[in-house]
Amino acid sequence: MASTVTTEPSKDTTATSSRPGYGQLLRTRGAWTFLLPGFAARQPFAMLTLSIVLLVQHTTGSYGAAGAAAAVTGVSMALFAPYSGRLADRFGQRAVLIPGVLVHTVSGLTLTALALAHAPLWALFVAAVPTGASVPQVGPMVRARWGVKLQGSPLMTTAAAFESVTDELTFVVGPLLATALCTAVDPAAGLVTEAALTLVGGLLFAAQKSTQPTVTGGGHARVEHASALSVPGVRVLIVAFLGIGSVFGGMQVSLAAFTESIGEPGLNGVLYGIFAAGNMLSGIACGAIAWKAAPQHRLVVGYAALALAASGLWAAHSVLVLAGLGLLVGMCIAPALITGYTLVEGLVPAGARTEAFTWLTGAVALGQAAAVTVAGQLEDRFWDGAGFLVPMGGTLLALATVLALRSRLAARPADRTVARGVGHRSPVAVD
Repeated sequence: MASTVTTEPSKDTTATSSRPGYGQLLRTRGAWTFLLPGFAARQPFAMLTLSIVLLVQHTTGSYGAAGAAAAVTGVSMALFAPYSGRLADRFGQRAVLIPGVLVHTVSGLTLTALALAHAPLWALFVAAVPTGASVPQVGPMVRARWGVKLQGSPLMTTAAAFESVTDELTFVVGPLLATALCTAVDPAAGLVTEAALTLVGGLLFAAQKSTQPTVTGGGHARVEHASALSVPGVRVLIVAFLGIGSVFGGMQVSLAAFTESIGEPGLNGVLYGIFAAGNMLSGIACGAIAWKAAPQHRLVVGYAALALAASGLWAAHSVLVLAGLGLLVGMCIAPALITGYTLVEGLVPAGARTEAFTWLTGAVALGQAAAVTVAGQLEDRFWDGAGFLVPMGGTLLALATVLALRSRLAARPADRTVARGVGHRSPVAVD
């Protein structure tokens, strides 16, 4: 099994130091050419779910129908994203991204039109499938471009932290923008803007051909491509990221239920903002640290801290305690996410990294969709705050898996080949 993407050691990075930082990372030659359009292109990702919920709830009067339509979109994205990543590794990001953003734009506008026309729920589901399946995987593509630029550099951990902070910033700005558009302009404005941003940002990002990972066809030889899922360590990371998704989904539902139960629904945004702020702050800190410990060891320690912090949420009975625990949980998420993405560099051949990143992104989305459903059922059937059992259960199960299979997270040997008849350049350690 072989991959046809190869990369040369980067010549574009500035001289590394013993303590790599964000300033040095952002001075990497050519980085801004894909960072700016990349941020614009993945901003819609954080707007999509909420835009669908607000529009469908407005047209149907049912949060159940709105949540179901959004869930179909999320599950569709989680299932199809890895195949998009694999195609990007095989044929190049541009070849996948351009048709993807066109399909997403058309299907998103179709979903909007059907909702406004009060179409039956099954028709919304039909439109939601291609809308989710075609969500551009710009975040994983940006991470793959960093991998090309920084191969062998200690700045890789800094880049992973930077991308985690960028993702978190996206998920702070996106829902706010979607809410403002849907409530102050028109219920359909959020989804229409999401489609427009996807089209413009996606095409601008695709135009940056000089920084995308190079695809070499190997002449006319027929080459079979190995999936990133065939790497045992990637499967372990998928379980870990499912657990992280359970935290996001469980927190969203349970915080809303908790604030509603105490008669202060307006505090929901405040509490979730504190949770997100903890994630961003720890992400910034992780990127500023010159780590000495191996990434697989950092993942075990960081994930244990996350599971421990999440296990106390269900017992919180006051706003102040919940705010403190939420901040702590958020601070524990970023190190686990960053270390997981960093491990991909050492575990996965360059020709399958975009796919690997999309598996992890899809795992978070799938874990979140499942957690929203389960936490909602727990909140309806049991006590207020029962939904917080979902983050606890999800992270503890994932931690047990990571501990049992931690040996599979070690970087692949430098002399390992990944193809039959086609060699692959030797990987380098992340740290």
